[in-house]
Amino acid sequence: MAKAYLVGSGMAALAAATFLIRDGGFDGADIHLFEEQRNIGGSLDAGGTADAGYTMRGGRMFEAEYRCTYDLLSGIPSLDDPSVSVTQEILAGHEDFAWDDIARLVDGDGKIVDVSSMGFSERDRLDLVRCLVTPEGHLDSKRITDCFSEHFFTTNFWFLWCTTFAFQPWHSAIEFRRYLRRFIHLAPEFSTLSGIHHTRYNQYDSVVRPLTTWLHERGVTVHTHCHVTGLDFAPGHRSTTVKRICLTRDGRDEQIDVAPEDLVLVTNGSMTDSTSLGSHFTAPPPPPRNSDAWLLWHRLARGRDDFGNPDAFDKHVKESRWESFTVTTKDPALLDALAEFSGRETGRGGPMTFTDSNWLLTITAGRQPVYRDQPEDVSVWWGYGLRPGRAGNHTPKPMTMCSGREILEEVLHHMPFDDAVAPRVVETSTVVPCLMPYITSQFLTRRRDDRPQVVPEGSVNLAFIGQFAEVPDDVVFTVEYSVRTAWTAVSQLLGLDRKPPAVYKGHHDPHVLAAALETMHRR
Repeated sequence: MAKAYLVGSGMAALAAATFLIRDGGFDGADIHLFEEQRNIGGSLDAGGTADAGYTMRGGRMFEAEYRCTYDLLSGIPSLDDPSVSVTQEILAGHEDFAWDDIARLVDGDGKIVDVSSMGFSERDRLDLVRCLVTPEGHLDSKRITDCFSEHFFTTNFWFLWCTTFAFQPWHSAIEFRRYLRRFIHLAPEFSTLSGIHHTRYNQYDSVVRPLTTWLHERGVTVHTHCHVTGLDFAPGHRSTTVKRICLTRDGRDEQIDVAPEDLVLVTNGSMTDSTSLGSHFTAPPPPPRNSDAWLLWHRLARGRDDFGNPDAFDKHVKESRWESFTVTTKDPALLDALAEFSGRETGRGGPMTFTDSNWLLTITAGRQPVYRDQPEDVSVWWGYGLRPGRAGNHTPKPMTMCSGREILEEVLHHMPFDDAVAPRVVETSTVVPCLMPYITSQFLTRRRDDRPQVVPEGSVNLAFIGQFAEVPDDVVFTVEYSVRTAWTAVSQLLGLDRKPPAVYKGHHDPHVLAAALETMHRR
């Protein structure tokens, strides 16, 4: 029987293992995942405790057209109710507890911004349309700033867009265009985010744990603390038949022979590589060295233009970093004040961005509990700053140099609450900051061939999966993208009839376009 070797254990690898069993007929015992870290799940992580403080690097939003993701999770039982799939759980949660954000933006005076208008000038509208219709090939190596005037980056639309999807003005025009086309159907609900789905708990508890439970029950093996250092290829000019995997485990070098009928699926690159955690009283330390995901990609791409260009993504940390923070509190004062201010109960309000914040802070209080093991008297909320290199408005130093407590004090400075609230929040909260130097590296300016094809031309048994493999039309920084690369890899390498559904293209629907144009022209 053929074997499958998957490098990494993030969402793409977990999805690929599932597709190998579901569609490819693999026995779980013949599937091996190699993970350099102690924990699995990749970027969909969540940890900590109620006493020490919970931690979560971030969360991904879902929406109705995540066709690959919902197909995958429709066969995975929920941990809370095994008679219900994870997909059913997410969709039911959206029906019962959807966001209806009416305090999405808050200005420097502590007032809710009226976002019924996107704030466009006529030139902004023309530039948006021009970006939508420009062929992707004409945007190679261009930044968003190359396509729009300075005014565009002061509009309500830009504040909503950049803090929802984590775009920066210097990011890739190619990726921005893809997002415009991919999510244009959400335009009428963009200010309230009512079309966005989210999981019942954090995504590690709601997605990763059910998936890993399902895979474990079928005999899939995950090798942690295992460093894949290289792949050897069969002889031949530009051969793409892997014959050997080189790795280190427990300080010892190992080699695994790979037959031509075996599969090797590599997660190349990592957007949460070199993450460093601070504490309530200390700032995050300087990020550690690059992980195996980047080093392996560099080694594989050396002398191979069909394996992409990792230099485009891991050499510009100041353009790809931002910082998040997780707040664990035993006093509901802040969540109660947020609910009163926003007019929405906790969990329905959605993200709130402070537009005058030097760090461009956004906070969100999800439906409680956020963790499956969270005590009833504990609440968790989360936030992030897209400009962590700047001095704060209240704290006179960059976010990257701040402890959790200092970040909390900066957040409270922007909140229009009664003076009695802030001291209670500070006294009863534990804040864990998280610095991520590569978190938006997949958005950096690039050329069309900087990401390798999922299955390189002529490949016999190698595929690339995850955020740094190329899928035309779909958008990175989403769970859907990881799942689609996994399904594509399995389907193509095995020559299966069951292929991923087409990427949703709302920009081809005249009704969707009409609704988006109406939203753009609101005054």
